[in-house]
Amino acid sequence: MQKWIMSGVFVVACALAIVLMFTLPGKEQVAEEQKPTMPAVELDATAAEATVKANCISCHGDQLQGSVGPNLQKIGSELTVDDIYKTITKGKGGMMPSFKDKLKDTEIANVAKWLSEKK
Repeated sequence: MQKWIMSGVFVVACALAIVLMFTLPGKEQVAEEQKPTMPAVELDATAAEATVKANCISCHGDQLQGSVGPNLQKIGSELTVDDIYKTITKGKGGMMPSFKDKLKDTEIANVAKWLSEKK
């Protein structure tokens, strides 16, 4: 009886291992998720300002002067457009939330371009 139970547990463990092998993301997929690529967009300053006003001023201030979040008035001289895009997309620690589920990739890219010109 004990052999049957152990055999059953072994078979279930092997089946679970096989399922996990084919469903867990690979190294390439994990690397891609960690390094989002910015889509090509043409800067629309009006839309970027509207997006920032709707999503960012509560932490970064109405003039981007900083409040709970850092000052963004000259962020373009500190970070590249890709770095800004990645930060908005993924978030940063517990303070900066991820906006990948709240904004479209093109909206994030437009805001990143707009902020990158703040120098």
